[in-house]
Amino acid sequence: MITLTVADDIAEITLDAPERLNALAPDDVRQLSEAYAEAERQRVRALLLRGEGRAFCAGRDISGVDPRSDDVLGYLDDLVQPLLERMSRFPAPTFAVAHGACLGVGLGLLIASDVVYVAETAKIGSPFANLGATLDSGGHALFFERLGAHRTLDLIYTGRLMSGVEAVTAGLFSQSLPDSEVLESTRAAAASAASGATEAYLASKALVAELRDERLGLWGSMSHENRVQAALCDTDDYREGFAAFQQKRRPEFTGGSRRGTHA
Repeated sequence: MITLTVADDIAEITLDAPERLNALAPDDVRQLSEAYAEAERQRVRALLLRGEGRAFCAGRDISGVDPRSDDVLGYLDDLVQPLLERMSRFPAPTFAVAHGACLGVGLGLLIASDVVYVAETAKIGSPFANLGATLDSGGHALFFERLGAHRTLDLIYTGRLMSGVEAVTAGLFSQSLPDSEVLESTRAAAASAASGATEAYLASKALVAELRDERLGLWGSMSHENRVQAALCDTDDYREGFAAFQQKRRPEFTGGSRRGTHA
């Protein structure tokens, strides 16, 4: 469930499914996109995104997904990437509060926000090899740009998760703060931005977007990720990873042969 409140020219959007660590099903992505559209219609001067419960967002909700019929491109290309682009273009400063698990699509939500304040104990990385899948939602572009090729692939191959302190030290996000302070600190920053020079902020936001997108290009990288993900869903390992997750057991991978090409 997604909730939106608006007060004092600030929109606060909350991912409110703590029982599933705010993992996003297709309807959640649609609701989140509509929340941003409504905040834009209300012409707020700042926006804050947060998650309720123990985590910001653990990624895609795959609890009911059958990997044999999984429409990966329908989810990533048609829902997630348009949402992230809408978020990145939001016509006011945007802030996100990162705590607990910030993975997959959850990481993408942070990437698409202007400023991210991170709880010291947050968990950020790429554990998706355990699903026979790969990092998506712009994660490759962020990690490669900030960490370089070796550290990016180390995180992907090992599945190791960075703490919030480590992620900020590595230059991924804005500030790390004690868990008990991160929400109120982010609210204070959003309130300050909401009373500031909005057009100047938006000019800087557009300049930063040009610097980011007119070279390698985040969205081009993300589009490639989507297609790699779609190809992976047609492997034995992808199906085994999903099955193991859903059955709460360790996966037993065989190398991920293509459907129809193995005995």
